[in-house]
Formats: sequence, C-alpha cells, structure tokens
Amino acid sequence: MTLSTAFTDLFGLRHPIALAPMGGSAGGALASAVSRAGGFGMLGAALGDRAWLDREAPIVASDPALPWGVGFLTWGIQDGAVERALEYGPRAVMLSFGDPAPYAARIRQAGAALILQVTDLEEARQAVDLGADVIVVQGTEAGGHGARNGRSTLPFVPVVADLAAPVPVLAAGGIADGRGVAAALALGAAGALIGTRFQATTESLADPAIVRAIVEGSAADTERSTVLDIARGSPWPSRYPARTLGHPYLDRWRDRETDLAGDAQALRDYQDDVARGAIPPLPVWAGEGVDLITDLPSAGDLVATLIAQAEDALARAGRRPPSSG
Repeated sequence: MTLSTAFTDLFGLRHPIALAPMGGSAGGALASAVSRAGGFGMLGAALGDRAWLDREAPIVASDPALPWGVGFLTWGIQDGAVERALEYGPRAVMLSFGDPAPYAARIRQAGAALILQVTDLEEARQAVDLGADVIVVQGTEAGGHGARNGRSTLPFVPVVADLAAPVPVLAAGGIADGRGVAAALALGAAGALIGTRFQATTESLADPAIVRAIVEGSAADTERSTVLDIARGSPWPSRYPARTLGHPYLDRWRDRETDLAGDAQALRDYQDDVARGAIPPLPVWAGEGVDLITDLPSAGDLVATLIAQAEDALARAGRRPPSSG
C-alpha cells in the first residue's frame, strides 16, 4: 500500500508525515532524519534566534535535494528572522499562533510554500483567504501551546478539510503512532504533523530529562494551563495555554494565574528553583498521545514504524468485520 496524498505530491515525499517544528527539540539533525526517511522535516525556529538558525539550518540544508521546512511562532518573530531562514532554501515556512498576513507575501516571493497552523475556525478561514499551500489543523490534544477555546482533533480536522478543499490539511494533536496517522487520513487529512512522539528520538535536541519524562509519562498527567508561562516569565499570549506533564508550580498555582503574575517573590522563587535543580529548566510539553511513547528510536526508524502501522490499520479497517452470527 502506498500512502500517496496531495501533501506527499506537493513536496515529493514518500510518506504523509511531517515533523512538528518544536522549539528546543526539532533541530537540523532531527529534521534531516525525518526528511531522509521520506517524511517532511521542519526546524523549530521559534522566534527566530539567528545564532540558532545559523547552527541548525545548514545541517538540513546541506543536501539540496532534501525537502524540508522551518516553523516560527508568529506572535513574536524577530526582525529579519524569516528572511534569514529563507536564505537557506527551505521548501516551506510554517507559521503558528498569531497573524501570518505580514509574512505571507515574502515567503511566496522566495519560492517557499506557506504552511499555516490553525487552532480554530476563524484562523482556518484566514488561512484559506491568505492562500495557504498547506493548513495544519491542531486539536487540543496536542502538546505545547494551543487555543484556549480550541476543538478536539477528531471533529476539527474534517470541518477544516471541507472548508479548505482542495488545499491539503495535516492533522495535529494526540497522534503518536501509525493508527493515529491512519485516522488522520480517514478524517480527510493529507497527512499528520507529529510532535511529542518525535521529541523521544535519538536526534531530538530535547534535554535527556525531558525525553525520559515523556517516555515514562501518562496522558492522565497532562493538563493545559498558562501557569508555567507566567512563572517562567514567558511572553506567550494568554490565549494559548500549554499542555504539559505535571509540575510542582501547576499544583501550587492552579486556577490562581492572576495571583501568580502579581507575586514577584513567587516568580523569583521559580527562577531560584530552576537554578538549584529543584524543578526542570523547561516545562515538559507533551500531548495526550504520550501513553503510546515507550521507547527512544531513531527518527528514521520511527517514520518507518509509523507508516507500517498506518498501512496495517487501514488494511484492517477495510476488511469486513466477522459476523456476530
């Protein structure tokens, strides 16, 4: 079975799998490994730190035939960051969380495809109006940041797929094995964008302690909150809470975000706790698919496993169920 879709056709891929451009995890080695395995690797450039781009982009750009992209957090992109990334020749630029309109034209002028991540129907309509080449539909099961009033992946993907047709959409949120990839295709998506599962690979830049927490973690321990952004002084817009594994500051300040923001001593305590190793330096962003993550493969092996599982799931779904008598 060949899982050929509009997404694989657009970028000349073998498999309808994309690496989520996770800041702090998706560097050049991981993006390159996913692309070499037949998927679409993307760098997690976050706000566009130039030193980071200049270190990681050459790794994946060293093979001119390799399809790859780069993703930014639209709400806070540094001046000149998109232009700098485009100098390395990515096939696509992905924009998430914020107004992509100011960047769309320059991305197209550089010959790159425009990938827009959407977290609600308003953003989906804007992506269509801006002429996105690919739309990523993020459900609330996703790890990391997402819309406060977003929707679950299962009902959200087909709505946007219908709205955006014939533009290909990718499903994101809670997908951590090949059955999730198969489900995405069945919902009308042209592929899956996968984040948390790729954090636990040998090429990931994630801190080993974070990787270990993901492998050992449970979806029941994840929750969406702005507490950790407030505690660490992150300027993330409050409309985008983050799904993370459990954390002492979540327990201490749950439902008291306003109090935390106004408590200078609590904010100093957080930094002190990080400095002395009492808490991890970063939250462990993890989606609800974390229960399915139990090993630490190479990214190439993971892509092959995901596709084999997806093909098997689709084949089984196509068989007539046995009669109950």
